[in-house]
Amino acid sequence: MPRILMTGAAGGIGTSLRKLLPPIYPDLLLSDLKAPVDLGKDEKFKAADLADLAQVEAICEGVDGILHFGGYSVEGPWDSILQSNIIGGYNLFEAARKKGVKRVVFASSNHAVGFYPRHHRIGTDVTARPDSRYGVSKVFGEAVGALYADKHGLGVTCLRIGNFGEMPLDHRRLSIWLKPEDLVQLCRIGLEHPDIHFEIFYGASHNERAWWDNHRAYELGYRPTGRGEDFREHAMAEQAKLKPDPVGDYYQGGTFCSMEFDGDKNRIIDWK
Repeated sequence: MPRILMTGAAGGIGTSLRKLLPPIYPDLLLSDLKAPVDLGKDEKFKAADLADLAQVEAICEGVDGILHFGGYSVEGPWDSILQSNIIGGYNLFEAARKKGVKRVVFASSNHAVGFYPRHHRIGTDVTARPDSRYGVSKVFGEAVGALYADKHGLGVTCLRIGNFGEMPLDHRRLSIWLKPEDLVQLCRIGLEHPDIHFEIFYGASHNERAWWDNHRAYELGYRPTGRGEDFREHAMAEQAKLKPDPVGDYYQGGTFCSMEFDGDKNRIIDWK
């Protein structure tokens, strides 16, 4: 079996995947800045700071594939995004090249395209419209992934993850929800499918309200089992508790769009 490295092992997604991946990839190496507090005695862990290339090279030694979920996972100060996601993202791909890693699955985000209106159905080939510094870092990561695929032959899959969790928690997330088991499917395609060169998939389950065309993932075998509408009543009840957000409610990126927004709200409806 291949040795798979998963960064971001202490984060929300990493914590969930630590339970789901070992039966598929028994030789799973975990990494993060610090070990997860609930690290099991049978789990293999190496700490690394993504901003330090030497440390990233060390965790990539002997690795066949990487699931890169590490980095700064929300909007934040530029320097935090720069160190963890920009420099850290570059270091991850460069270390993978140096150490002969064959595949990288990069956790991108819906926030790379968050400033598309919700009434626009978009594919993976649209112009990036990031909604935050965090979103900018994910656009950067996708670009670096494309460079390393084309120039160095690394098999790269970028997953524009929607909202990961056990169920969609509001109206917006009915459109972008990603069940943990469905994320595992997408990771396996990225690590194992023979036709992978460079791909972008949307990380979403079977959501009838989806804003995204994810046909390429389906062409390569994706068959999500999660269905957002199964949780419609719960999501809408939670939505009723939220205050209206004229910016966030219009764009796909939600509150990431309205956060720090100081543009002309009256022009939102005229966006083309």
